[in-house]
Amino acid sequence: MTFRPSRRQIIGAPMAMAPFVIASGGMALVRGPAAPLFSLGVASGEPSADGVVLWTRLAPEPLAPGGGLGDARVPVRWEVAEDEQFRRIVRRGEVRATPEDGHSLHVEVGGLRPAHVYHYRFLSLGQVSPVGRTRTAPAADATVDRLRICYGSCQKYEVGHYAAWTHAIAEDPDLILFLGDYIYEGAPNPKALRPHLNPEPFDLPGYRLRYASYKLDPLLQAAHAAAPWMTIWDDHEVANDYAGQWDQHYGDPARFLARRAAAYQAYWEHMPLRRASHPAGPWARLYRRLDWGRLARIVMLDDRQYRDDRPCQPAPDANGQRRYDYLVADCGARHAPNLSMLGARQEGWLNEELGGRQARWNLLAQQTLMTPFPTIDPKQPDKGAMFHSVDRWEGFPAARDRIFRRWVAAGTANPIVLSGDIHAFAATDLRDPDRPDGAPIASEFVGGSITSLNPDPLFKSTAAATTGFHYAENLVRGYGRIDLSGGHCDVTFRGLADARDPRSPIADLARFTVEAGRPGLQMA
Repeated sequence: MTFRPSRRQIIGAPMAMAPFVIASGGMALVRGPAAPLFSLGVASGEPSADGVVLWTRLAPEPLAPGGGLGDARVPVRWEVAEDEQFRRIVRRGEVRATPEDGHSLHVEVGGLRPAHVYHYRFLSLGQVSPVGRTRTAPAADATVDRLRICYGSCQKYEVGHYAAWTHAIAEDPDLILFLGDYIYEGAPNPKALRPHLNPEPFDLPGYRLRYASYKLDPLLQAAHAAAPWMTIWDDHEVANDYAGQWDQHYGDPARFLARRAAAYQAYWEHMPLRRASHPAGPWARLYRRLDWGRLARIVMLDDRQYRDDRPCQPAPDANGQRRYDYLVADCGARHAPNLSMLGARQEGWLNEELGGRQARWNLLAQQTLMTPFPTIDPKQPDKGAMFHSVDRWEGFPAARDRIFRRWVAAGTANPIVLSGDIHAFAATDLRDPDRPDGAPIASEFVGGSITSLNPDPLFKSTAAATTGFHYAENLVRGYGRIDLSGGHCDVTFRGLADARDPRSPIADLARFTVEAGRPGLQMA
């Protein structure tokens, strides 16, 4: 069924700023809600030492099919300046927004100065976009004193507002990392705080509408306009708990891959990604790295697209139908040596990255909890923490151990894991699987969730009884902040008073530090 939004939904959708008129290049340009062409805001991402990706999507009717532009091919000018008033423009050009990519633009700007702040905007059809602020990375061989990162995940629109992003941009981060579940694909819940605006998507028009409804949020738009982002996906950008070609219900793989192709296309259309990440059907390369001078290497992983089928699942029934169990008792298949979360090609690439150029800090940014964490099945609480979530690295321990062993063998300097997915904050130490009682080899920091809930009453007590856990909090929403210097990695968990309040205050929940050359976290 085709979704057709009501007039109330279109007119009532939040906009990012009040309208006003400016002058540029001798012509009047309308900016703001009266300039609906740029209703979804602007963004930047993928910073390099000499450039950055600039993004927008033209959508004068953002909740209508096709964004209201039909088959039009629209010329768009872009400008990059050293000042917010665009008196010192350093780069400019013109591109066309086409219907094949949902009238989204991904301008890969080059020729910029390293470690420099810039402002950018788009102009088209007599309208001008909001102004975004971005920065380039330092030169590859540069000595860098500091790097501030804010990172988050899991921002379900229905259950909260995006106050976390207001506080994150107030921290003036150099970079924002988003670690998955940018949207949620489920059907609208009429009892939710702010229900999704279209039915559960299965095709490209449906996913475009779901992204548009999220992108209309003014707090999310402000976060994208404030700093460059690096993003990866998790499951809800497509469908809950999918693994490779299998959906949660073990449906027809061909049908699911068609859905995945639509979801991947819509994801690319709405993120500030490079052309190299453009999908080809149900395939898109999202794993990549970012170097921040000599201070940090950030590796972004994709643990959804290539992962093997989940182990320890029930046998098919008499009709050949399979059932998916999220929590499983241990079985031999879980320990199969070739079982992979990343696929052979991505694993090979990661091995090279972990053994290559040595930055002071090596951050592994990925979706799901890496720390070994047997849990309690709420349906069988008397059996204790003997079950394993096969939707996380817990379902693929051999693949996880290969990464840990690579750190040790390659002498990877100061590895830190940043994670999302579990809708909770967690701070843990990781150990060499060949020396489980030895000293830590790395630390993992799960940065909570922007809005999504985890009401598990057993989470904290189970974490407290699990080796490696130093901190666990699942009832507060928020984000993580990383401050890197040559000597320390300082991590702060920031928690909202109430994620249902768009003006919620925030406070520090916990602070940690990792000293360079001394693996293992310390409470600050």
